[in-house]
Amino acid sequence: MKEAIVARRVVIAGAHGQVGLRLGRLLAERGDEVVGIVRNPGHVDDLRAAGVEPTVLDLERASVAEVAAVLSGAHAAVFAAGAGPGSGPARKDTVDRAAAALLADACELAGVRRYLLVSSMGVESVRGGGTPDGLDEVFVAYLRAKLAAEEDLRGRELDWTVLRPGRLTDDPGSGHVRLEASVPRGDVPRDDVAAVLAALLDDGATAGAVLEVVGGELPVDEAVRRVVL
Repeated sequence: MKEAIVARRVVIAGAHGQVGLRLGRLLAERGDEVVGIVRNPGHVDDLRAAGVEPTVLDLERASVAEVAAVLSGAHAAVFAAGAGPGSGPARKDTVDRAAAALLADACELAGVRRYLLVSSMGVESVRGGGTPDGLDEVFVAYLRAKLAAEEDLRGRELDWTVLRPGRLTDDPGSGHVRLEASVPRGDVPRDDVAAVLAALLDDGATAGAVLEVVGGELPVDEAVRRVVL
């Protein structure tokens, strides 16, 4: 028999994003107290409809103390924010890297140890200053920002886990994935990425792991249990 999930307070940065909103809804439905950080006040009604308590805060301008105040009493934080389509290299850095580091700083200040970072497959291609063929400068900047956010976590006194999804789709989630330290490139529904994040929140044994996820054959909970550090 599966153990009951203990309700907890989880803060999601980028809670109106396509993964963040799915995750918030999923956590709220199972009974967690979910706080969603959003920059746009126009998004608060969508969060409330999903069962998420909205907090309007611009992570490109907020102080560590301001973010730490939102994290007060939380059990975990998830960085699912992104500069989004249409943004240039500068905002890839200020959101995908700097805001992720800001949330980690705030976790340390607030005493929140569990931290999940949504990254991306492909970041290894830019390690060491690499510039992959066939990618435009904005996507390269995005990958570099994500890799820098990952590297920032190493050495921190946090129980962090990095999740690198494959190509995201809006297909209905299957509830089955392939989750390993390295997997072949592939697609994965956003629904399934949210489900994996929820499962990772419940499994502290994945602290310190960098994991890649694509569609697969294993149920999400089993895939998480099989991760060997």
